[in-house]
Amino acid sequence: MEEKINLAVIGAFVLVLGAATIAGVLWFSSGKYFNKDQDFYLTYIDESVSGLKLDAPVSYRGVEVGRVHKIILAPGNVEQVQLTLAVEHGTPVKIDTVATLQTQGLTGLAFIELSGGASSSPELQKKAGEEYPVIKSGFSRIKRLDVALTGLIANVGRFSENLNALMGEDNQKAVRSALADIEVLSHTLAARSVAIDSSLVNAARTLENTAQASKELPLLAQRIQRSADSFDRMTNELARTGVGARNAIDGTRQFTSETLPELHQMVIELRALTGSLQRFSSELEQNPGVLLQGRPKTRRGPGE
Repeated sequence: MEEKINLAVIGAFVLVLGAATIAGVLWFSSGKYFNKDQDFYLTYIDESVSGLKLDAPVSYRGVEVGRVHKIILAPGNVEQVQLTLAVEHGTPVKIDTVATLQTQGLTGLAFIELSGGASSSPELQKKAGEEYPVIKSGFSRIKRLDVALTGLIANVGRFSENLNALMGEDNQKAVRSALADIEVLSHTLAARSVAIDSSLVNAARTLENTAQASKELPLLAQRIQRSADSFDRMTNELARTGVGARNAIDGTRQFTSETLPELHQMVIELRALTGSLQRFSSELEQNPGVLLQGRPKTRRGPGE
């Protein structure tokens, strides 16, 4: 006869074996942390931690150094998530170390990344009233991208509003009117292109003649100056001759007393004319257009 099989015993054996298998896998997978000293830290995340699970990895510059020990809402602030991190003892967690939420590849599995922390910075210590030292948190790449996209959308919205305001009916009429005026001006210039070319040629010729005249004016001024000097010397000699013959010729006395002052005044006027010509020559060299435009009007002073 065949012996009867006790199904209850077999079921209990299977349950015990399964539990032992699961316990063994968990022990082997996380035994490296049970056998090492750990330091606990807190960090507060200001964004959703969707995808982050208990025992999720904690890495420091890409090196796995711990696990996420606890995930709860921050006491007294529902806008933050409080994470308790179990980190291997000796991990250089500094006061400027930052904890950020990251995702792993395309799987979407989340983990905590510790970064920053200069070698010269002091170790992070807990403050009075804190259970564990608190690591500063930063925004994840997804959060930064979301903020950037939000700002970009806002800027696009403002740009669209400004564009709509700019392209309003009144502005469109003004633009059409300006384009019509430009078209009329272009047609007018095209119709008078021959006259404009002739005017430009005449202006160029006038400027050339003016430049030539400005080159000759200094020579003319020098000649007038030399003539004035010669005339001045002649009058001086005549004056000396008149003084020597004053007692001999009465007519010479009248010449020296009446004519010589007039000659002297004429010499002074010739010198003034020479100075004016020199100043005009200098001004013409600096601004040839003064022949066409005339001298600029001088501003009147107060009370004039």
